[in-house]
Amino acid sequence: MFNFDIYTQPQLPHGFQKHLALAPAIMKYKWYNGLKCCQDGNPPLDPSEHFMAEEEKLTDQERSKRFEKAYTHTLYYLAQVYQHLEMIEKAAQYCHTTLKRQLEYCGYYPVEWARNAATLSQYYLSKECFMEARHCLAAASVIFSQAGQVPSAEDSDETEPDQQDLPERKAEIARCWIKYCLNLLQSARKLLEDNIGELDPDRQLELKAQRKKEEDEKEKGRKKAVLFGTSDICDSVLAMEEKVSSVYPLDFQEAREVFLVGQNYVQEAKEFFQVDGYVTDHIEIVQDHSALFKVLAFFEEDYERRCKMHKRRIDMLEPIYTDLNPQYYLLVRRQLQCELADTYYEMMDLKVAIGNRLEKLDSHTVKKINSLAQFAIKYYELFLDSLRNPDKVFPEKLEEDVLRPAMVAKFHIARLYGKLITSDSKKQLENMQTSLEYYTFLVDYCEKYPDAVPAVETELELSKEMVNLLPASMERLRAKVSSFV
Repeated sequence: MFNFDIYTQPQLPHGFQKHLALAPAIMKYKWYNGLKCCQDGNPPLDPSEHFMAEEEKLTDQERSKRFEKAYTHTLYYLAQVYQHLEMIEKAAQYCHTTLKRQLEYCGYYPVEWARNAATLSQYYLSKECFMEARHCLAAASVIFSQAGQVPSAEDSDETEPDQQDLPERKAEIARCWIKYCLNLLQSARKLLEDNIGELDPDRQLELKAQRKKEEDEKEKGRKKAVLFGTSDICDSVLAMEEKVSSVYPLDFQEAREVFLVGQNYVQEAKEFFQVDGYVTDHIEIVQDHSALFKVLAFFEEDYERRCKMHKRRIDMLEPIYTDLNPQYYLLVRRQLQCELADTYYEMMDLKVAIGNRLEKLDSHTVKKINSLAQFAIKYYELFLDSLRNPDKVFPEKLEEDVLRPAMVAKFHIARLYGKLITSDSKKQLENMQTSLEYYTFLVDYCEKYPDAVPAVETELELSKEMVNLLPASMERLRAKVSSFV
């Protein structure tokens, strides 16, 4: 059995792909038209028969089986050729056809087939073809369940991976399901959000009306091209597909259903990828879990419930961050610092919005807003400190991969200092001064390095406004303080 994977890149002779690309058409043409190698419409001789006695020759049935297997292998090689040429769409097309034929002719090992189908689903996800991605994953789950039960028609000298690998393969498929649910929710969010990142009710109604008219016919037509397997397998795959939608969720209830499926697969994946022994994998799964909560919160209209969802993210991310050794996991810690800071920042914004609905801010709400802002500042500062050199000096010019995160961190810290609530005018002035310094840093940096502007256009525009407005506001506050002295 070949280790079929569209992401492998074999070394192929120059010009080989041109000849191989013609092979499927030639093989089928010769067979079905009864030409030279397939006279009278019979399957062609197997090469090994040239060295056999007449009584040892293969039956037509065995010849047909071997010919079909050779044809399937040809498609498999074509998938690798097109991947090597970076013609990803054609590679995926041949991957899909190969997998279909392996099922049709029972020429597969369940675990490897399932792994390859799950891998193919990630290509469809990248193209936002969610129906096709779901079908691949549903088929992967169904075929994987056959592991150890279904004999393979492949050569007897090739063996299925050891049973001890099954928990890992199962967890890998679960991770692909997590990505499916996460991508479906995130794509729906992009369709529904307005220019400030909130759910647009008018767009929501428009999409619901549009979906009702179009989706049934659209899915019916597309499914004919992608369906895997025999009728028995198809029934099992379709039953698996019914557990999760492939259409964009357009309200909280629909989003929650997708979220719950993703969360179940998070637990399944974590059973194998535990923090002891699989640190990086475990953290990535937890980050995906956090991302599921984040996108679900977008669909929630109640601000208090949204805050609780973000608090769940904090509760799962902070313990992991605390336990990571900065010497070995610097990049992962940076990711977590940014995510924790952004989460606290979002919670602070929600608490401010809740406070704005009150006639008068109570002390509890004020304390909560300040606490969340200070935690957000803490994690943004930790991220910025991680960029300093051994002498604790901040880089004069930021590397491209950290440019936007660093500038956004500076911008958010500036805004957070402006959101801190205090009755002490001197403290308020200090906060405003700190805020101004961070806004000024962003403006000065972009003046010195104009190539940084495209990365932070929105933040830069707002920073320039604040650099112009804050000094006047500070002067008014100073004058007010002086009048009471």
